[in-house]
Amino acid sequence: MFHKVKSVTALPDYRLSVQFAEGITKLYDVSGLFERLPVFCVLQTQPELFYAVTVDVGGYGIVWDDTFDLSCDELWENGTTVQSPFDGLMSVHDATEMWGLHESTLRKAIAYGKLVNGVDVCKFGKQWVVSAEAMRREYGERP
Repeated sequence: MFHKVKSVTALPDYRLSVQFAEGITKLYDVSGLFERLPVFCVLQTQPELFYAVTVDVGGYGIVWDDTFDLSCDELWENGTTVQSPFDGLMSVHDATEMWGLHESTLRKAIAYGKLVNGVDVCKFGKQWVVSAEAMRREYGERP
């Protein structure tokens, strides 16, 4: 299953905080790669490069200066899940992509009370967020 990366933040001690579209946050320890894949050792000698990590186009992974990258699968499988108050929340746009729905389907579900505002969904500014639990309840497991 594809786990789209939404954002990445470099932390001290060669760790990364990676947020996925599913509303899950994982910590990934890059230092474990230094022995296995020597190309990553440049991050030890150039800490500014380590902190310049960005999400790859499309969320398929992360990249450093177009020199090397890590896939979303590597980050998901070998990262450690951390608890956050935002666990399980995702944008309506991401939810519709993951469940293969049209955004109007969720907007109608909100309007008709199938997804309850303040319980299942909430609007922050112009952005609606929905809980993964509500999506599973109403539309089943992700295809």
